[in-house]
Amino acid sequence: MTEHQIKDRIKAVLAGSSPDTATSEHPLIVPGTMHPNQALQVLTLAQRTAEEHIAIANRQAEKIRTDAQAAADKIAADAEAHSQNIRREADKVLAEARATAEKAARETRAQAEEARRSADQIVSEARAQAQAVAKKAEEQADQLKLQAHQRYEDTVGSLGAKREALQRQIESLEHFDREYRARLTAFMQNQLRALWVDAPVVGDELEDADPEGSDESVEDDSQEDDE
Repeated sequence: MTEHQIKDRIKAVLAGSSPDTATSEHPLIVPGTMHPNQALQVLTLAQRTAEEHIAIANRQAEKIRTDAQAAADKIAADAEAHSQNIRREADKVLAEARATAEKAARETRAQAEEARRSADQIVSEARAQAQAVAKKAEEQADQLKLQAHQRYEDTVGSLGAKREALQRQIESLEHFDREYRARLTAFMQNQLRALWVDAPVVGDELEDADPEGSDESVEDDSQEDDE
């Protein structure tokens, strides 16, 4: 019931007519005076009007509360949906970041492993080359030592052989010298004895002669024997 309708009903009651019926059991009341039944009707109408107003207010409040609750629920739902969207987006970004980080970590580990394998291979090859060079150098050193020892042995052996040959030559010359001196002495003694036996006078003359002349004659005889 609207406010205009309420005013019309009150005017009808005050005018002596019921708003619900066209006639009334009570007689018309002169304006300015109010019958007790009319006052009761006014009070009842006022109470009914108040109740209707309260009911309308309650309905409006309930509608407002319902609309507000619906709006709040919608806002909450929208906020929850937005929150879910943000959470999903954040989870997606986090998952992508985690995947990127894990991929980078795997690539880093792979690169580190590859670098370690390369370093190990380089070290192994360098060690093998160093061992080969050291072995070759040791073999060359052993070969040089063997050659030097062989040369030393050859040189020492050659010198020993030469020394022995020279020693034999020296001994042979010494032996020849001894034999030559012995033969020469024997020859000279034989010549002198022959001269003393065959010509004693000559022997006396020889004793009186110059010893230098006798020495020269002996040397001449020696040279003739050598020839």
